[in-house]
Amino acid sequence: MAETQTRGQQVQEEKLPAQYINYLFFKLDPEWRRLPDEEREKGKEEFLRTVEEHSGEMLLRSFSLMGLRSDADLMLWRIGYDLDAFEEMTAALLMTGLGKYLSTTYAYFGLSRRSIYVGEHTPGWENRRYIIPGEGDYLFVYPFVKTRAWYRLPLEERQRMMNEHMQIGRKHYPVKNNTAYCFGIDDYEFILSFEAETPEKFQDLMMELRESEASAYTELDTPIFTCRRRPLEKILENLG
Repeated sequence: MAETQTRGQQVQEEKLPAQYINYLFFKLDPEWRRLPDEEREKGKEEFLRTVEEHSGEMLLRSFSLMGLRSDADLMLWRIGYDLDAFEEMTAALLMTGLGKYLSTTYAYFGLSRRSIYVGEHTPGWENRRYIIPGEGDYLFVYPFVKTRAWYRLPLEERQRMMNEHMQIGRKHYPVKNNTAYCFGIDDYEFILSFEAETPEKFQDLMMELRESEASAYTELDTPIFTCRRRPLEKILENLG
């Protein structure tokens, strides 16, 4: 009976539109801060206005990385159902006064889908089809690749290890995982992002996860970005 219900759920989900996930990282050219104050203010106003004009077609959140990495200053997390909207927004942003001084240092793209390891036995399994951002102050983003040996294991063996993995995750609630699937459409298999209240709480989770059996099948999980959720106006103010 449970198998029939799960199969019916999967068929129903296949009819739903694809949800696209994008993490777009920008680095500011230092020349920006040498521009006259009036020109910089105009450029920031153009950038904000452009975001507002395009964000109605997607869910968008802004994050600061100022002082935390040398290769990115801000990140836009975009979730939507239309790739044209992503493209048009990015093109418009780069044509603003501020955008002309921004370079895209990382851009990750994936799709949301329900994990094959998540079923009716998993708490919250009904809501795993789409990514629904929470309210964490921090977002930790990184690409992820499993080893080929992982996929040569029987599904039952992988499920056993993933059950342990998910059990550890539930112990560290409210840290929330968002998984985007990008195999075949980007350089990685997954793009992971974890929402957390503090870096300490996320690190506690990672310390326990790295000792789990499934971690032995991790091939790549860098670079890792610590992103602080901030209103876009505040991020632009800090840029100078």
